[in-house]
Amino acid sequence: MHARLLGKDPESQEGQSPTLFATDRTDRATYIAQGWRVTDPQVLAEIGPVPDHETLVEIPEEVLEFYVRRYQEGQGEEN
Repeated sequence: MHARLLGKDPESQEGQSPTLFATDRTDRATYIAQGWRVTDPQVLAEIGPVPDHETLVEIPEEVLEFYVRRYQEGQGEEN
């Protein structure tokens, strides 16, 4: 599997860049999000148990715009 950079948060400081990557998996579309680890006890309690092999990351909405752009580009290819 390979990861392709879609974009970094334009508002973030150096070294604190929430980022979104697309993978080239052929069995399904997947993305890798690099963000801030969620450690807030209230949020963790509201979400509930997270399996040991998973984690929660927080990413800014601006980073999700890179997904929207990629999705829209893919829709254009189908038409």
